[in-house]
Parts: sequence; C-alpha cells; structure tokens
Amino acid sequence: MITSASNPRLKLVRRLASRSQRERLGLFVAEGEDLVEAALAAGVEPVELLVADETVAPGLLAEVSTLPHPARVIGVFRRADLPAFEPRPVGLSLWRVGDPGNVGTLVRCADAFGASVAVSAGCADPTGPKALRASAGAVFRVPLGRFDDAPAPRVGLVAHGGVPLPEVPLGPRVTFVLGAEREGLPGEVAARCDELATIPLEPGAESLNVAAAGAIALYEQRRRHG
Repeated sequence: MITSASNPRLKLVRRLASRSQRERLGLFVAEGEDLVEAALAAGVEPVELLVADETVAPGLLAEVSTLPHPARVIGVFRRADLPAFEPRPVGLSLWRVGDPGNVGTLVRCADAFGASVAVSAGCADPTGPKALRASAGAVFRVPLGRFDDAPAPRVGLVAHGGVPLPEVPLGPRVTFVLGAEREGLPGEVAARCDELATIPLEPGAESLNVAAAGAIALYEQRRRHG
C-alpha cells in the first residue's frame, strides 16, 4: 500500500500531466474505471495500476487526479501499445485541431464508424486527460497516425465555398480533412485535397463545431455505402 506522496509511482502520474513528459517518456495516464476497462478490453495492459484502498491510500490518489471527483483507479499506459496506424477505408485527418475535447470526440466518432485518425503537429494530444475522457476509451481501439499518412482521396471540409456535401461523390474509400476550430483549413492544405465540401446549414448559421462536422461527414459516407 502506497502511503507517501513522494512515492515514485505517484510522482510519475504527476509528471505525465505534462504533454512534453508524455512525449518524452512515451507514457500517458488514464483515470477512471471506464477508461482502464476499455484499455483492458482492447488488450492494452497498464504499466502501472493504482487502485484506491488496494494499492494506494485514497487521499493520495485524489491528490494526483485531474478529475472533479477523483478517480478510484488510475492506469499508466505506453503510447506504443495503442493501435498502430493503418489506412482504413474511411479516415479523419485533423489539421491543428487544438481543443482536446474536440480531438477526443472525433476519435470517438471514428471508432463508431470504423475510421482511422491522423493528426498534424499543433493538434491537441489524443492521450491528454481531456481528450481521453472525450474519447470514452476509443483511443485504445482507433488507429492513430500522422497527418501526412492519411491516404487519398481526401475531401476537405470547409465552412463556406465547397461543394455541398450531399453532392460530393464519395466512394467507399475517403479521408475527411478537418481544420482548426477558428482558422479552418489553410490554403496550402486545402489545395492538397481532391475535393472541398461544405455541409449545408440554415441561413444565418455561421459554421459547425469541428467534431460535429466530422461526425456528419462520417455518417454521410456510411449512409451511402453501409
């Protein structure tokens, strides 16, 4: 039973709150029974598993938790144990999507539709605490890769000026490219797409949240091809 806040395992959990430390050590923290169970169900074993009242005093676990209501279970996992990137027939490619909640939600959407996810530099870390919670454990099942690894054909989603999404010819293989929440897709990234699509909205509506746009695009592709 861990009874000291200076215990190395608790120190590691605190260090992994930092993205730079997660990248340097190749580790990340999943808080809560649901996330840990999702990892185990996917065959991803923890490097460390801390359980209140079993391996660590509850008050100490609460001190390292990032949740409003401290988790009873905290697992430390290797990034290398997450699913290796593989081009699936359908994918999402994220350009500088900086909000961790949106990144996690998009990973969750990809899981629901059997898609892969590729992320650029400047995206929120999919293994950060907020993104993990938003993914609801999907990060343990969805192949994650680099932005440039996403296969063609690529359909860029833009707020204005693209072909209405219902009119875009979507084949059984497609990567939807989504841009940053405010800036969208820059010109050089849009130019590398095979098509630009816009989701039709009611007059006066400016745009959709990036996670909502990604979900709609994935559903549209599934609706057409099953």
